[in-house]
Amino acid sequence: MRQSAPSVLRRSIIGILSAILFVTCGLACVQPQAVAAESQTTTSENDKHGQVLSLSEATAVVTDTSGYHLKATITNTSDRQWNAGRLSLTVNSGYTFTSRTDMQEWAQAQNMIPTPNEIGTVQVQPLSPGQSTTVGIDAKADNDALKSIIAWGPKPLLADYSHDDEDVVLHSFLTRSAAGLNTIQTPAMRITMVAPLASGHWQTSNDTLTSMVKERVETTSDTIKGTAGGANTAKTGGKDGSEAVMLSAGHTRFDRSLNDVLTKHSALQTVADPTYLDALSMPPRVSALMQPAAFDITSYAARNDAQSYENAGVGSGMWNTDAAVARYRNAIGNSKAKASTIAWQGKGHWTAQALTEARSQGYITVISTADFESDDSDTVRTGTSVVSTDAGDVTVLVEQRELSKLAQGTATSRKARAESSEAGRLARFVAQSAFYQMEQPYTERNLLVNFGFNASASTLDSFMSAVESSNWLETTDLATLAKATPQTSDDETTSHAPTESGISKSKTAALDATITTLTASRSAIVRFRDGIMTGGSDEARQAWIDRILTAQSTMALHAFSSDGSDTASSAAMVSASQQLSNNLLNSISLAPSETITMVSETATMPVTVSNGTPFSVKVNISSITDSSEIATSRRTSITVPAHSEAQATFRLRAATSSSATATITLEDRSGIAFGQPQQTAISCILKISDMTGFIIIGAAVALGLLGLWRQFHRKKDPDE
Repeated sequence: MRQSAPSVLRRSIIGILSAILFVTCGLACVQPQAVAAESQTTTSENDKHGQVLSLSEATAVVTDTSGYHLKATITNTSDRQWNAGRLSLTVNSGYTFTSRTDMQEWAQAQNMIPTPNEIGTVQVQPLSPGQSTTVGIDAKADNDALKSIIAWGPKPLLADYSHDDEDVVLHSFLTRSAAGLNTIQTPAMRITMVAPLASGHWQTSNDTLTSMVKERVETTSDTIKGTAGGANTAKTGGKDGSEAVMLSAGHTRFDRSLNDVLTKHSALQTVADPTYLDALSMPPRVSALMQPAAFDITSYAARNDAQSYENAGVGSGMWNTDAAVARYRNAIGNSKAKASTIAWQGKGHWTAQALTEARSQGYITVISTADFESDDSDTVRTGTSVVSTDAGDVTVLVEQRELSKLAQGTATSRKARAESSEAGRLARFVAQSAFYQMEQPYTERNLLVNFGFNASASTLDSFMSAVESSNWLETTDLATLAKATPQTSDDETTSHAPTESGISKSKTAALDATITTLTASRSAIVRFRDGIMTGGSDEARQAWIDRILTAQSTMALHAFSSDGSDTASSAAMVSASQQLSNNLLNSISLAPSETITMVSETATMPVTVSNGTPFSVKVNISSITDSSEIATSRRTSITVPAHSEAQATFRLRAATSSSATATITLEDRSGIAFGQPQQTAISCILKISDMTGFIIIGAAVALGLLGLWRQFHRKKDPDE
């Protein structure tokens, strides 16, 4: 990792000052339990039995008036009784971290920083195997350990649980703000906090899918919505087909608590899926719109086959910026509303091809994971890059890796045990952001922190409250970040851009399967339109079939979502698309027929076809037997009125007494079979009374008479 000369000099001075403070403190104040080397028992015990000690609550930012408050949960993970113990909390008030490595090693219990300043202790009750308890330590602002902190920034914090001659320790951070300290105030570092508003909890209603097939659509100007997959420009609540997909009642993410968070923290930036907003009765304020249904542009670009998506029911007109704004206008009921658009990253990286696709669909700004962040940078940089593509320049807003990971609920390392809880991750987040500002306090930077799709309202509230209390940070909006001067040159930006999509083989295979199934279900609907349905006015018929096609397209769009809960949600949408096409084809069905008994060489076989749709249909009926002794006429056409039945007749002919099974199949007008075939049993018992019998009898009589005639007219032998 390269470092500038001023940076090296500054860190050297900090290291010397820390050493002086350590010596001043005296070796006597180094508590044995405060040394990381003595925590190896804890690490192995946690690995073997689970985590004994975890943070439940902790003061994120310490000021001159806040004091320090901590709650810890202690769990007996062993199979034996633990006697009463004690939890102590200590800090090194004079220590200053000199590097990111220094901080990470402390978090992972891999260095030996002493923590001589005791904040407080509390007794812990005896614990039975599997039992947990939560204890708290509350230190007032005049606590000696807190008052001894004379420089702002992150400090090493140690929680030590002692019981039965054993120590379990947890390494975390206490971050002191500059409030109340006689220190030089440096410019605050800018930070942009963003959360996507989207949901992976989409569902369909069986009743809705059934009614779409059975019911007509009103053909007034208030309910016809243009092309399939389009959106209203006023929230009319009409039935255009998109209502087939709805939010799960038990998993509606936007509730009162989230609304309160957005109201409380105006600096929190939100990029919303407009279809999600459209599903809410009271859409919240948003900073920008992402692509509808969080459509995965990166997977789309990696596949590089737009026609396959079209065949599956999703054209670019469903997820471009025009579609996003149209859905937003429908959501808020304002046909002239305006909103900025920002494309959200999917399962793959923002390659040059993916950025070109986004730009060609109107997205001039995208949000990216840390793909564009340099691994060898000695300091954090503004999260803005501008990339030139064949379709034009794209501004890439790049999340800061460590801070975003913590905000999304992931520890910086599996060995950073304190970060297994949100309180521990928040403490690390605040400490890390303070260290970044201290690295280059006079360099102007703007960091992007991405909460990801799964952040709860309480997580958003906790992190935003901590950021707002951190006087070394200044919150900004997405527009400000997008306009910020990139900290990388054009050459560096190009070199940092991913060249591969990074999509795994398993995800590629899943995408292929999804496209194949969706294509089949859409093809079935188109086939019904073109080769089965007939009758009714063109306007009414078109409105009805467009509603069904729109429903299928809406399901397909959500099946290609990138919101992070892709497996279950995508599978549900694919299954619903299949169900809709099956409902449509199965609405034209054959009625079961009874066994037919033939008593002559010819007979008729009636076949009844029912139509459950609101429009007449014209289909072919095919019949074939499994016997050469009994034959049936092969094919006939029939027109069945709306919500009615009609009957066709097949001719049967038998050569002899026998039995057979006739298989009857529905076909579209192109001769392709659909629906469930029916089988009819046929038995033939020929009687003497039919024409064949008379012919046989006549032949027998004639032969008999001929025999008698010959008998009387033949020459007799002389001996007779």
